[in-house]
Amino acid sequence: MRKSLIAIAIGAAVTMTACSDQPATEQTPVAAQQEVAATEFNQSNPFYAESSLPFHAPDFNTIKFEHYEPAMLAGLEQHSEEIAAIANNPEAPTLENTIVAMEKSGALLGRVTSVFYNVAGSAGNDQTRALQGKMAPLLAQHRDNIMLNPDLFARVKAVYEARDGLTGEDLRLVEETYTDFVRAGAELDEAAQAKIREVNSEIASLTTEFQRNLMALADENMIVVDDVAELAGLSDAQIQSLAKAATAAGHDGKYVIKITNTTRQPILQSLENRELREKVWRASAFRGTGNTATDNRPLVARLAQLRAQKADLLGYRNWGDYVLETSMAGEPEAAQQMLRDLVPAVVSNVEAEKAAIQEMIIAEGGDFEVQPWDWAYYAEKVRADKYALDSSEVKQYFEFNRVVEDGVFYAMNQLFGITFEKRDDIPTYGDDILVYEVMDVDGESLGLFYGDWFNRPGKRGGAWMSSFVSQSHLLGNKPVILNNMNITKAPEGEPTLLSFDEVSTMFHEIGHALHGQFSDVYYPSLAGTSVSRDYVEFPSTFQEDWTLNPQVIANMAKHYETGEQIPQELLDKVMAAKNFNMGYDTLEYIASALLDFEYHTLSADAPLIEDVAAFEQAALERNGVAVDAVPPRYKSTFFAHVFAGGYSAGYYAYMWSEVLAADAFKYVQDQGGLTLENGQAFREEILSKGNSIDTMQQYINFRGQKPTVDALLERRGLTTPTID
Repeated sequence: MRKSLIAIAIGAAVTMTACSDQPATEQTPVAAQQEVAATEFNQSNPFYAESSLPFHAPDFNTIKFEHYEPAMLAGLEQHSEEIAAIANNPEAPTLENTIVAMEKSGALLGRVTSVFYNVAGSAGNDQTRALQGKMAPLLAQHRDNIMLNPDLFARVKAVYEARDGLTGEDLRLVEETYTDFVRAGAELDEAAQAKIREVNSEIASLTTEFQRNLMALADENMIVVDDVAELAGLSDAQIQSLAKAATAAGHDGKYVIKITNTTRQPILQSLENRELREKVWRASAFRGTGNTATDNRPLVARLAQLRAQKADLLGYRNWGDYVLETSMAGEPEAAQQMLRDLVPAVVSNVEAEKAAIQEMIIAEGGDFEVQPWDWAYYAEKVRADKYALDSSEVKQYFEFNRVVEDGVFYAMNQLFGITFEKRDDIPTYGDDILVYEVMDVDGESLGLFYGDWFNRPGKRGGAWMSSFVSQSHLLGNKPVILNNMNITKAPEGEPTLLSFDEVSTMFHEIGHALHGQFSDVYYPSLAGTSVSRDYVEFPSTFQEDWTLNPQVIANMAKHYETGEQIPQELLDKVMAAKNFNMGYDTLEYIASALLDFEYHTLSADAPLIEDVAAFEQAALERNGVAVDAVPPRYKSTFFAHVFAGGYSAGYYAYMWSEVLAADAFKYVQDQGGLTLENGQAFREEILSKGNSIDTMQQYINFRGQKPTVDALLERRGLTTPTID
């Protein structure tokens, strides 16, 4: 995933923006908006020049919504002019006047889009979503105008063909740039390129519409509870939070349960009321299927068809072949086989977990078979019975501020020697966002880190890392990195206590952040997380396992009131229960990953999917993962990763990356564990390289060999599968 200014300005934006009724043509949208850009964009716009704040951090004291559109339109115009100058340069093409010139282009567009799309995802509203919709086809067309420019490609190709004398990053950049152009369709004839443009425009519109629909579905599928008695099993803090959500939604005196973007809802593990549990689960599982105003089924079917058509135009069997060509897996069959090899062991574990849950239901007087809305609730009871573990008791030892300072930051200090110094002078785009300057082991500043850990209205679900500024020696930029989560903040005056999963997620996301923060490359296209999808999750998953390191636990796991260390007995229970329900967790993930491939290995001549639910069920059955009580983590109509984000034919990447992470972490433990020496080796060979060298070679340089799956099975507590 190259992340040049072109990619920053266009690629991420296209996948996050909204729909347009008419496809863009080569001539229309940008030119039609240039007059607006010229009249509205001037020195009063904070995007006119680079921010004067440290590290060019966005100045949210001056940025207003009305600044975004004219800056983006001016950025499109400016970037188009820069590209035209490169393409029409009368001098013979060279690395410097063609490839490097492209690296330097698009500064304004990159500056404004990196801010706008981060804010739209973290604090979006109707205005930002409308602007996303307006910009989607413009940005898609702009990218096509660059990648399908015959004069520009001729120069890129000439540099590529004369690359023999190049080495290192120069060679990598030329090869990656040439590959990007070819994969965009630069070698196709005019008719095929015209069709590619149409397909790209429609894909941009539909993926944006899908994302916008998910925001609408969050409101359409909220559960309004009238009587607090129905919320038995929830803590007082949880109930207060639901009451606050109800007030915000215009339901004063009631309680609102909002649906998060997975099939399984966290609240289900606590709700005692089975009828309400079922209501919550159904609201989640049947989102976007026409049961409310918003129906994502036509978008799912059409996107699968369009991607197959695009792959065919580019000479590939299917979209999966196209996507995985530049990945570590290489082809869909390799990734599918990796997943399918795990299915027997995973399903076996699920059956054992299901039997234990059914026993608990019967023991408590139930006369029903476990259903999806029962699993989390009774699994928690089995966990408590088997391990005598009370999750609410565990939370008391993971207070938010202590986890951040004495857990995540402490571990990263021990491993890499870095420190995080709070910067209260850097403005942010919302409340409860903390900014830190990251200092290296030698005292040199590495850049800025923003922690946006709490949920808020308009924030998309899940957890993620992104950047306002990417590292590049060419441009003289140090990184400005952002972590997002959706932790529910406790009521005013009360401590925010985290679940163990939330703590683990925080460690995961700092892994992504440091992949960007430690980037030490020359060209922006090759910086930080600009790697294939099945490698980008490796550094973050690697960091997760420090959560339970004894040294880290001793420093962060202290009672929020007394400051007492977490009792060893309770910690032992946490350790023993770590892989509890792992069969369920793994199966719901594998089911989604295999479903992703079913959509994206369709050929171009496959008929349009008429019944999305039937297609989904048949796909699950075909892959041996159709277990009624364990639905996919993401069902088709709210599978944002693949129908709104950048993970189409790539959701498998989390498991592929976990193979690398488990193998690498076990290796580090064998080398002494949490030491500065180990951290520096991981930083030097993995985190600093970006995409400047082949990713498998990076891994071999660090580990000394290719990874095996043995450590993964051990990490997940799964028995080795027997494959017939």
